[in-house]
Amino acid sequence: MIYLCVIFTLRMKKQGSYFYDYERPALATDCVILGFDGGELKLLLLEREKEPFKNKWALPGGFVYMQETTEACAKRILLEKAGVKNVFIEQLYTFSDLERDPRERIVTVAYYALVNKHQYDLIAGRDTNKAEWFSLSTVPKLAFDHGKIVKTALQRLKGKVTYQPIGFELLDEKFTLSQLQALYESILETEIDKRNFRKKILGMGLLKALEEKEKNVAHKAARYYSFDNKTYKDLTHKGFHFEL
Repeated sequence: MIYLCVIFTLRMKKQGSYFYDYERPALATDCVILGFDGGELKLLLLEREKEPFKNKWALPGGFVYMQETTEACAKRILLEKAGVKNVFIEQLYTFSDLERDPRERIVTVAYYALVNKHQYDLIAGRDTNKAEWFSLSTVPKLAFDHGKIVKTALQRLKGKVTYQPIGFELLDEKFTLSQLQALYESILETEIDKRNFRKKILGMGLLKALEEKEKNVAHKAARYYSFDNKTYKDLTHKGFHFEL
């Protein structure tokens, strides 16, 4: 009995000191940051300062600290490397291809964030030469497997905007119906019938019509609206389902 107790104590000590008989991969996060300029979606990229892929464009990313979750890491990276904070962020997918990083075995938990790009001045943060918004049609070849991560994020966004009102995260607090339609057309990559779109979106009762209208425009001034998040939450509790 004494012998068994000694063996058990030694094993516990070994585990508590983080000694293992097998290799463990490093863990990282990468973030797809999407914005909207009124006409098309934009992707925020950083030019890397260090190898590997020095001077190449990449997503903001970094290693997870021992005392933080992957989401906490993603939010820290957004702030440290791009100056972005307090935005909609959601876990996307875990990427674990064996050769995805030339340095070592690294698994990344990817997130995507939706940003009102007018609210942030881009910064080139830690380990970064510069930060820049790219149109999706002009995105350069990205470092690591970041092209695959971006593609996955766009597919997720395209599906999710049809059943959750997350698209409003990309707009200013006040917007016109034309701007809202342009956003959905950009995300869904298709033209939407103007009459049907307005009838459906207004029929949900989620938009507040404001007294303010556009100024200094060549066409007839359009009314501004805002998204009523409180009404959306109240209706959701009653069984309402957002659907476009």
